[in-house]
Amino acid sequence: MNWDMIGHEWAVALLSTHLVRGETRHAYLFTGATGVGRRTLAIHLIQALNCPNTDQAGSPCRTCRLCLQIEKMQQADLLVVQAEKEGGTLKVDQIRELQHNLSLTPYEAQYKAALLLRLEEAHPSAMNALLKTLEEPPPQVVLLLTADSPESLLPTIVSRCEVIRLRPASLEQLEAGLRARFGLSAEDSRLLAQISGGRPGAAIRLGQNPALLEDRTEWLNEMKQFLSARYGERFEYADGFTKEKDKEKMRAELRAKLALWLSFWRDMLLKAAGASAPIANQDWGDSIQRASTELGVQRVSAAIHSIERSITLLEENVNPRLITEVLMLDLPRVVL
Repeated sequence: MNWDMIGHEWAVALLSTHLVRGETRHAYLFTGATGVGRRTLAIHLIQALNCPNTDQAGSPCRTCRLCLQIEKMQQADLLVVQAEKEGGTLKVDQIRELQHNLSLTPYEAQYKAALLLRLEEAHPSAMNALLKTLEEPPPQVVLLLTADSPESLLPTIVSRCEVIRLRPASLEQLEAGLRARFGLSAEDSRLLAQISGGRPGAAIRLGQNPALLEDRTEWLNEMKQFLSARYGERFEYADGFTKEKDKEKMRAELRAKLALWLSFWRDMLLKAAGASAPIANQDWGDSIQRASTELGVQRVSAAIHSIERSITLLEENVNPRLITEVLMLDLPRVVL
Protein backbone atom coordinates (compact mmCIF):
# COMPACT_ATOMS: atom_id res chain seq x y z
CA MET A 1 0.00 0.00 0.00
CA ASN A 2 1.19 3.52 -0.81
CA TRP A 3 -1.41 5.41 1.25
CA ASP A 4 -3.31 6.01 -2.02
CA MET A 5 -0.54 8.34 -3.17
CA ILE A 6 0.67 8.66 -6.76
CA GLY A 7 4.44 8.44 -6.43
CA HIS A 8 6.49 9.21 -3.31
CA GLU A 9 6.84 5.52 -2.45
CA TRP A 10 10.10 6.14 -0.61
CA ALA A 11 8.49 8.80 1.60
CA VAL A 12 5.52 6.58 2.47
CA ALA A 13 7.89 3.71 3.26
CA LEU A 14 9.99 5.94 5.52
CA LEU A 15 6.99 7.31 7.42
CA SER A 16 5.44 3.85 7.74
CA THR A 17 8.69 2.58 9.23
CA HIS A 18 8.64 5.38 11.80
CA LEU A 19 5.10 4.40 12.78
CA VAL A 20 5.73 0.65 12.99
CA ARG A 21 8.90 1.09 15.04
CA GLY A 22 7.36 3.70 17.33
CA GLU A 23 9.93 6.25 16.14
CA THR A 24 7.56 8.98 14.99
CA ARG A 25 9.28 12.36 15.01
CA HIS A 26 7.73 15.30 16.81
CA ALA A 27 7.97 17.48 13.67
CA TYR A 28 8.06 16.83 9.92
CA LEU A 29 8.74 19.33 7.15
CA PHE A 30 7.37 18.43 3.71
CA THR A 31 8.93 20.47 0.92
CA GLY A 32 8.45 20.67 -2.83
CA ALA A 33 6.58 22.57 -5.52
CA THR A 34 2.93 23.44 -5.03
CA GLY A 35 0.77 20.51 -6.11
CA VAL A 36 3.48 17.90 -5.64
CA GLY A 37 1.63 16.26 -2.74
CA ARG A 38 2.99 17.91 0.42
CA ARG A 39 -0.36 18.43 2.14
CA THR A 40 -1.79 15.11 0.96
CA LEU A 41 1.13 13.15 2.39
CA ALA A 42 0.91 15.08 5.66
CA ILE A 43 -2.83 14.33 5.92
CA HIS A 44 -2.24 10.63 5.31
CA LEU A 45 0.43 10.59 8.01
CA ILE A 46 -2.02 12.15 10.47
CA GLN A 47 -4.55 9.47 9.52
CA ALA A 48 -1.96 6.75 10.07
CA LEU A 49 -1.10 8.20 13.49
CA ASN A 50 -4.72 8.28 14.66
CA CYS A 51 -6.63 5.63 12.72
CA PRO A 52 -8.02 2.96 15.10
CA ASN A 53 -7.76 0.42 12.27
CA THR A 54 -4.14 1.03 11.21
CA ASP A 55 -2.61 -2.21 9.94
CA GLN A 56 0.76 -3.68 10.86
CA ALA A 57 2.43 -1.92 7.92
CA GLY A 58 1.41 1.48 9.30
CA SER A 59 -1.34 2.14 6.74
CA PRO A 60 -4.59 3.86 7.81
CA CYS A 61 -7.92 2.43 6.70
CA ARG A 62 -9.02 5.86 5.35
CA THR A 63 -12.67 4.82 5.70
CA CYS A 64 -13.42 5.15 9.42
CA ARG A 65 -15.03 8.25 10.89
CA LEU A 66 -11.74 9.61 12.21
CA CYS A 67 -9.93 9.12 8.89
CA LEU A 68 -12.73 10.77 6.94
CA GLN A 69 -12.80 13.76 9.29
CA ILE A 70 -9.02 14.16 8.97
CA GLU A 71 -9.29 13.89 5.18
CA LYS A 72 -11.64 16.88 5.23
CA MET A 73 -9.38 18.66 7.77
CA GLN A 74 -12.36 18.87 10.14
CA GLN A 75 -11.24 16.62 13.00
CA ALA A 76 -11.22 18.20 16.45
CA ASP A 77 -7.59 17.32 17.20
CA LEU A 78 -6.29 18.52 13.83
CA LEU A 79 -5.26 22.18 13.92
CA VAL A 80 -4.72 23.75 10.50
CA VAL A 81 -2.76 27.01 10.34
CA GLN A 82 -2.06 29.00 7.18
CA ALA A 83 -2.12 32.51 5.78
CA GLU A 84 -5.64 33.73 5.07
CA LYS A 85 -4.95 33.62 1.33
CA GLU A 86 -2.23 32.25 -0.90
CA GLY A 87 0.49 34.85 -1.10
CA GLY A 88 -0.64 36.36 2.20
CA THR A 89 1.09 36.35 5.59
CA LEU A 90 0.86 33.81 8.40
CA LYS A 91 0.82 35.97 11.53
CA VAL A 92 2.38 35.57 14.95
CA ASP A 93 -1.07 35.68 16.63
CA GLN A 94 -2.01 32.53 14.71
CA ILE A 95 1.03 30.74 16.12
CA ARG A 96 0.26 31.89 19.64
CA GLU A 97 -3.32 30.62 19.33
CA LEU A 98 -1.96 27.32 18.02
CA GLN A 99 0.40 27.01 20.98
CA HIS A 100 -2.50 27.46 23.39
CA ASN A 101 -4.58 24.79 21.62
CA LEU A 102 -1.65 22.36 21.55
CA SER A 103 -1.31 22.63 25.32
CA LEU A 104 -4.72 20.97 25.69
CA THR A 105 -5.04 17.18 25.75
CA PRO A 106 -6.39 15.46 22.62
CA TYR A 107 -10.17 15.30 22.46
CA GLU A 108 -10.54 11.86 20.86
CA ALA A 109 -7.47 11.13 18.71
CA GLN A 110 -4.24 9.59 19.98
CA TYR A 111 -2.20 12.54 18.70
CA LYS A 112 -3.02 16.20 18.46
CA ALA A 113 -1.66 17.29 15.07
CA ALA A 114 -0.74 20.78 13.89
CA LEU A 115 -0.68 21.22 10.12
CA LEU A 116 1.10 24.45 9.13
CA LEU A 117 0.66 25.04 5.40
CA ARG A 118 2.87 27.21 3.16
CA LEU A 119 5.09 28.13 6.07
CA GLU A 120 7.29 30.22 3.78
CA GLU A 121 4.50 32.81 4.02
CA ALA A 122 4.98 33.14 7.79
CA HIS A 123 6.10 36.49 9.17
CA PRO A 124 9.59 36.26 10.75
CA SER A 125 8.06 36.85 14.16
CA ALA A 126 5.68 33.92 13.58
CA MET A 127 8.60 31.65 12.65
CA ASN A 128 10.48 32.70 15.77
CA ALA A 129 7.42 32.06 17.92
CA LEU A 130 7.08 28.58 16.41
CA LEU A 131 10.62 27.69 17.48
CA LYS A 132 9.60 27.33 21.12
CA THR A 133 7.02 24.67 20.25
CA LEU A 134 9.48 22.85 17.99
CA GLU A 135 12.08 22.80 20.75
CA GLU A 136 9.73 21.66 23.51
CA PRO A 137 6.58 20.14 21.98
CA PRO A 138 3.81 19.04 24.36
CA PRO A 139 3.35 15.26 24.72
CA GLN A 140 1.17 13.51 22.11
CA VAL A 141 1.68 16.38 19.66
CA VAL A 142 3.04 16.10 16.12
CA LEU A 143 3.76 19.15 13.97
CA LEU A 144 3.59 18.85 10.18
CA LEU A 145 4.94 21.77 8.16
CA THR A 146 4.80 22.36 4.40
CA ALA A 147 6.95 24.80 2.44
CA ASP A 148 8.30 25.23 -1.06
CA SER A 149 11.89 24.62 0.10
CA PRO A 150 13.89 24.38 3.34
CA GLU A 151 15.82 27.47 2.24
CA SER A 152 12.66 29.59 2.52
CA LEU A 153 12.51 28.96 6.29
CA LEU A 154 14.72 29.79 9.24
CA PRO A 155 17.56 27.25 9.51
CA THR A 156 16.68 26.76 13.16
CA ILE A 157 13.20 25.57 12.14
CA VAL A 158 14.54 23.18 9.51
CA SER A 159 17.08 21.69 11.91
CA ARG A 160 14.33 20.69 14.34
CA CYS A 161 12.29 18.79 11.75
CA GLU A 162 12.56 15.56 9.81
CA VAL A 163 12.73 16.96 6.28
CA ILE A 164 10.83 15.09 3.54
CA ARG A 165 11.83 16.53 0.16
CA LEU A 166 9.18 15.62 -2.41
CA ARG A 167 9.94 15.58 -6.12
CA PRO A 168 7.55 15.37 -9.09
CA ALA A 169 6.58 11.88 -10.20
CA SER A 170 7.74 10.58 -13.55
CA LEU A 171 5.31 11.40 -16.34
CA GLU A 172 4.77 7.68 -16.99
CA GLN A 173 3.96 7.02 -13.34
CA LEU A 174 1.58 9.95 -13.12
CA GLU A 175 -0.16 9.00 -16.37
CA ALA A 176 -0.72 5.46 -15.08
CA GLY A 177 -1.97 6.75 -11.73
CA LEU A 178 -4.47 9.12 -13.34
CA ARG A 179 -5.79 6.38 -15.63
CA ALA A 180 -6.18 3.93 -12.76
CA ARG A 181 -7.79 6.37 -10.34
CA PHE A 182 -10.05 8.40 -12.61
CA GLY A 183 -10.49 6.22 -15.68
CA LEU A 184 -9.02 8.87 -17.98
CA SER A 185 -8.00 8.12 -21.52
CA ALA A 186 -4.32 7.73 -22.32
CA GLU A 187 -4.37 11.06 -24.21
CA ASP A 188 -6.03 13.02 -21.40
CA SER A 189 -3.85 11.53 -18.67
CA ARG A 190 -0.72 12.24 -20.70
CA LEU A 191 -1.73 15.88 -21.23
CA LEU A 192 -2.50 16.39 -17.52
CA ALA A 193 0.79 14.78 -16.50
CA GLN A 194 2.72 17.02 -18.88
CA ILE A 195 0.91 20.25 -17.98
CA SER A 196 1.34 19.61 -14.26
CA GLY A 197 5.03 18.85 -14.63
CA GLY A 198 4.65 15.55 -12.80
CA ARG A 199 2.90 17.08 -9.78
CA PRO A 200 0.04 14.72 -8.82
CA GLY A 201 -1.99 17.29 -6.88
CA ALA A 202 -1.85 19.80 -9.72
CA ALA A 203 -2.83 17.12 -12.27
CA ILE A 204 -5.78 15.97 -10.15
CA ARG A 205 -7.06 19.54 -9.71
CA LEU A 206 -6.88 20.12 -13.46
CA GLY A 207 -8.69 16.86 -14.17
CA GLN A 208 -11.45 17.57 -11.66
CA ASN A 209 -11.98 21.19 -12.71
CA PRO A 210 -12.43 21.67 -16.48
CA ALA A 211 -12.63 25.44 -15.92
CA LEU A 212 -8.91 25.45 -15.06
CA LEU A 213 -8.09 23.91 -18.43
CA GLU A 214 -10.32 26.47 -20.12
CA ASP A 215 -8.45 29.26 -18.32
CA ARG A 216 -5.16 27.78 -19.47
CA THR A 217 -6.26 27.78 -23.10
CA GLU A 218 -7.58 31.33 -22.82
CA TRP A 219 -4.41 32.68 -21.16
CA LEU A 220 -2.08 31.03 -23.65
CA ASN A 221 -4.15 32.44 -26.51
CA GLU A 222 -3.94 35.87 -24.88
CA MET A 223 -0.16 35.58 -24.80
CA LYS A 224 -0.11 34.43 -28.40
CA GLN A 225 -2.11 37.51 -29.35
CA PHE A 226 -0.09 40.15 -27.52
CA LEU A 227 3.30 38.66 -28.40
CA SER A 228 2.63 39.37 -32.07
CA ALA A 229 1.17 42.83 -31.36
CA ARG A 230 2.79 46.26 -31.27
CA TYR A 231 3.30 48.15 -28.02
CA GLY A 232 0.10 50.16 -28.28
CA GLU A 233 -2.02 47.02 -28.44
CA ARG A 234 0.00 45.47 -25.63
CA PHE A 235 -0.72 48.43 -23.36
CA GLU A 236 -4.41 48.13 -24.20
CA TYR A 237 -4.24 44.55 -22.99
CA ALA A 238 -2.54 45.60 -19.74
CA ASP A 239 -5.13 48.33 -19.24
CA GLY A 240 -8.06 46.01 -19.90
CA PHE A 241 -6.76 43.34 -17.57
CA THR A 242 -6.23 45.65 -14.59
CA LYS A 243 -9.28 47.88 -15.01
CA GLU A 244 -12.45 47.71 -12.90
CA LYS A 245 -11.83 44.35 -11.29
CA ASP A 246 -11.80 43.03 -7.78
CA LYS A 247 -8.24 43.73 -6.66
CA GLU A 248 -7.63 40.44 -4.86
CA LYS A 249 -9.13 38.40 -7.67
CA MET A 250 -7.08 40.35 -10.19
CA ARG A 251 -3.83 39.69 -8.33
CA ALA A 252 -4.63 35.99 -7.99
CA GLU A 253 -5.41 35.73 -11.69
CA LEU A 254 -2.24 37.59 -12.66
CA ARG A 255 -0.20 35.28 -10.41
CA ALA A 256 -1.71 32.23 -12.15
CA LYS A 257 -1.12 33.72 -15.61
CA LEU A 258 2.50 34.53 -14.89
CA ALA A 259 3.12 30.99 -13.63
CA LEU A 260 1.60 29.55 -16.80
CA TRP A 261 3.52 31.88 -19.11
CA LEU A 262 6.71 31.07 -17.23
CA SER A 263 6.23 27.34 -17.87
CA PHE A 264 5.68 28.11 -21.58
CA TRP A 265 8.88 30.15 -21.87
CA ARG A 266 10.83 27.51 -19.98
CA ASP A 267 9.65 25.03 -22.60
CA MET A 268 10.98 27.40 -25.24
CA LEU A 269 14.33 27.53 -23.48
CA LEU A 270 14.53 23.73 -23.53
CA LYS A 271 13.89 23.73 -27.27
CA ALA A 272 16.24 26.66 -27.95
CA ALA A 273 19.01 24.90 -26.05
CA GLY A 274 18.38 21.60 -27.81
CA ALA A 275 17.64 19.79 -24.54
CA SER A 276 16.10 16.33 -24.65
CA ALA A 277 13.91 16.86 -21.57
CA PRO A 278 10.14 16.74 -22.24
CA ILE A 279 8.27 20.04 -22.33
CA ALA A 280 5.21 20.72 -20.17
CA ASN A 281 3.02 22.31 -22.86
CA GLN A 282 3.18 19.51 -25.43
CA ASP A 283 -0.08 20.58 -27.07
CA TRP A 284 1.70 23.82 -28.09
CA GLY A 285 4.83 21.98 -29.22
CA ASP A 286 4.89 23.30 -32.80
CA SER A 287 4.55 26.94 -31.67
CA ILE A 288 7.19 26.46 -28.99
CA GLN A 289 9.63 24.94 -31.47
CA ARG A 290 9.06 27.66 -34.05
CA ALA A 291 9.35 30.59 -31.63
CA SER A 292 12.39 29.17 -29.83
CA THR A 293 14.22 28.75 -33.13
CA GLU A 294 13.48 32.36 -34.08
CA LEU A 295 14.42 33.90 -30.72
CA GLY A 296 17.35 31.80 -29.56
CA VAL A 297 18.61 31.03 -26.07
CA GLN A 298 19.63 34.55 -25.06
CA ARG A 299 16.32 36.26 -25.84
CA VAL A 300 14.27 33.44 -24.38
CA SER A 301 16.37 33.55 -21.18
CA ALA A 302 15.81 37.32 -20.95
CA ALA A 303 12.04 36.80 -21.25
CA ILE A 304 12.10 34.19 -18.48
CA HIS A 305 14.00 36.62 -16.25
CA SER A 306 11.35 39.30 -16.92
CA ILE A 307 8.48 37.00 -15.99
CA GLU A 308 10.25 35.81 -12.83
CA ARG A 309 10.86 39.43 -11.85
CA SER A 310 7.16 40.18 -12.42
CA ILE A 311 6.19 37.34 -10.08
CA THR A 312 8.55 38.68 -7.41
CA LEU A 313 7.17 42.20 -7.75
CA LEU A 314 3.61 40.90 -7.48
CA GLU A 315 4.46 39.11 -4.23
CA GLU A 316 5.93 42.39 -2.99
CA ASN A 317 2.57 44.12 -3.64
CA VAL A 318 3.75 46.30 -6.51
CA ASN A 319 0.92 47.74 -8.62
CA PRO A 320 -0.34 44.99 -11.00
CA ARG A 321 -0.89 47.38 -13.90
CA LEU A 322 2.68 48.66 -13.65
CA ILE A 323 3.97 45.08 -13.52
CA THR A 324 1.96 44.13 -16.60
CA GLU A 325 3.00 47.20 -18.59
CA VAL A 326 6.69 46.64 -17.88
CA LEU A 327 6.33 42.99 -18.89
CA MET A 328 4.69 44.04 -22.15
CA LEU A 329 7.76 46.16 -22.87
CA ASP A 330 10.18 43.39 -21.97
CA LEU A 331 8.78 40.41 -23.86
CA PRO A 332 10.04 40.09 -27.45
CA ARG A 333 7.74 40.26 -30.42
CA VAL A 334 7.23 36.84 -31.96
CA VAL A 335 4.52 34.90 -33.79
CA LEU A 336 3.49 31.67 -32.06
